Amino acid sequence: MPYQPWAKELVDKRKANNSKDNPDAHCLPMGFMQFHTHPEPRKIVQTPTSMLIIYEANSGLRQIFMDGRKLPGKDAEPWWYGYSVGHWEGDALVVETTGFIDDIWLDVQGSPLTSEGKVTERFRRPTYGTLEIDVTVDDPKAYTRPWTVRVNQRLLPDAELIEFICEDRDATHYIGAEAKPDAK
Repeated sequence: MPYQPWAKELVDKRKANNSKDNPDAHCLPMGFMQFHTHPEPRKIVQTPTSMLIIYEANSGLRQIFMDGRKLPGKDAEPWWYGYSVGHWEGDALVVETTGFIDDIWLDVQGSPLTSEGKVTERFRRPTYGTLEIDVTVDDPKAYTRPWTVRVNQRLLPDAELIEFICEDRDATHYIGAEAKPDAK
């Protein structure tokens, strides 16, 4: 990854701590890229003016506005998953997202995504049963240049999501946490 020096140092620190501060491990929203690579299913719901991506993992929800609006300016309230607008280019759904909370985890490794970041996703279905997502991250505060990764997913059109409830009760098991005796 083309990290800025401070970002490389931060990722190395997070890896050395076995990602114990990953927000997902504490029932907080999962990293933006982490959702694309997480093994739990997701559902995409399309309406005339928006798309919703509902992630089973950690009950994540993304709104993608498809009504022609533009991305908000820098004064918009930042969100964990940013503010997304989408449009169709041929057979590809192109989603642009900005307005992230500063220094969220992008992936399970702890790569940062800052409030200066912009993520562009291109969703395509090249064959029946497959979904291909090209994700471009352009965050000059954290990376020396934009970079792109392709994520391939299998579609399960008749699958149902199950309820996923996360409760941060096991913090004593994390590395570096104080050990507590079992209650009797």
